Parts: sequence; structure tokens; C-alpha cells
Amino acid sequence: MSVFKIEDLRVSVDGHPILRGVNLEVRSGEVHALMGPNGSGKSTLAHALMGRSDYEVTGGSVTIDGEELLGLPTWQRAAKGLFLAMQYPVEVPGVRLDDMLAAARQARHAPVEDVPAHVAQEGQRLGVPVALLERGVNDEFSGGEKKRAETLQLAVLQPKFAVLDEIDSGLDVDALRDVARRVEAMTHEDNLGVLAITHYARLLTELRPDRVHVMLAGRVVQSGGPELADRLEVTGYEGIAAELGIEELIVETRVEADPFGDPTIGNSPFADPLA
Repeated sequence: MSVFKIEDLRVSVDGHPILRGVNLEVRSGEVHALMGPNGSGKSTLAHALMGRSDYEVTGGSVTIDGEELLGLPTWQRAAKGLFLAMQYPVEVPGVRLDDMLAAARQARHAPVEDVPAHVAQEGQRLGVPVALLERGVNDEFSGGEKKRAETLQLAVLQPKFAVLDEIDSGLDVDALRDVARRVEAMTHEDNLGVLAITHYARLLTELRPDRVHVMLAGRVVQSGGPELADRLEVTGYEGIAAELGIEELIVETRVEADPFGDPTIGNSPFADPLA
């Protein structure tokens, strides 16, 4: 049994506090959903957990099995067992997916001989065409194809914990079902622990959470069982805030360029990393 623990995590961007004391704990095989409005700090949390260099950690701790991750470069956090499925997966033309995954497993001193067969198996399971697997990573993939490929990477790398940053974004009903069911299967087959960041309860109809957390203005303000997501559908975040006497729902700050942003989405060339 492994434990992924976030304690009083505080993060600033350009000197502006975004995360204001986040506390979460996820154990092996558990699915935790983190929900909140745009601007509440959810994606900032995801990037900070993986060590985005321009985010300043001003306090707190992030550990796996008691081993501190803060201060480690991103690749070492991954080697310790943490995986981030990005909201906007990047394209890496010229680098085949199986080559990238073999290099990642080799860095963890894991076997690499079975990577091509594992990639092919997971590609079939997730509905990723063979032709896409022969391209560069995410090279000219659609949004849904990128999310399927991210899930394939997760399945092959078999980390201890996965942070899914809006993995449901851009997915149609069929793709959402395929991705969510594969992730849920990993919680049983590989004892994967999951922190799923999402706006919508539709993901949770397939990826059934053990716990649901609500983030407002850089803090987790309420936690509960799956019924909390159902209540959000009725009351909205404003209703939860009113119940708790909270006036601030989002973190007021300027929109900055997201280096992980997808330039094909929206009218602006970048997405807001503070969502």
C-alpha cells in the first residue's frame, strides 16, 4: 500500500499566491476527484506537483510513501512513481511512442523488451489505431486521440499515482468511456492511485471516485463521497460556497501564457494555466 500525500501546499505564480494550503491524501487503488470552477487553482496544483519550474512553492510538502518530492526535477518525480496526464498533451514529432516509453522505463531500471508488445496491446484496448502508434508522439493527433494516447502511456509506465488534469476535456462519449474504464481497471489491476481533476460529473459516471473534493480559491474546502459530485450538479459551486460562508471562489490573477497550452483551442493562442 502506497500513500500520496499533499500537506499545506502553497504555490505562487509571479509572486501571486495561487494555492493557499492544499491538503489531500490518496492511497493505492483509490480514485479521488478534484472539482472546482475555472480559476480555482486545479491545474496549478497539477503542474506544481510535477515540478513546473516557474511555479514557486512557498510552503508545504508532497510525498510518496514519506519520501519528499518537492525540490526534485520532474523526471525524478516520475521515477518515484508520479504521472501527469496533461490537459493539453504536447506533440513530439519524430519520436515514436514506444521509443519514448522504453526510454522512460529504462530510466526507472524497468524492463524494456516488452514495450512494443505492451504498446500494441494497450493501443488495441484503448482503440488507438496502429497507424497513429507509428507516428511521432501525438503528432497530428486529434484531441481525443491525444487523451487515448496519454492513457496508453499511463498503462505502459505503471506508476504508483496518476494526476489526470481534465482528461475528459475534448472527449466524445465513446472516448470518455474507453479512457475512464481503462483508468478504473488500472486501479484494480495495478493498484494505481488516481487524482482526477475535472469540471464535470460526467467523467465520474465512468471513473467512479472513492472521494470527491471541492477546490475554491486555491484551497480544498469540502470533501465527501461520490454524492458530493451529485450535489454540485444541483447547487453549483456558488451553492457550496454559500453553505460554507465562503465569498471567494476563484483566484484573481492575470492570464499568463501556458507552455503546455494547445494553440489550436479557442481564440487566444494560450490557455489559462490557473484553471
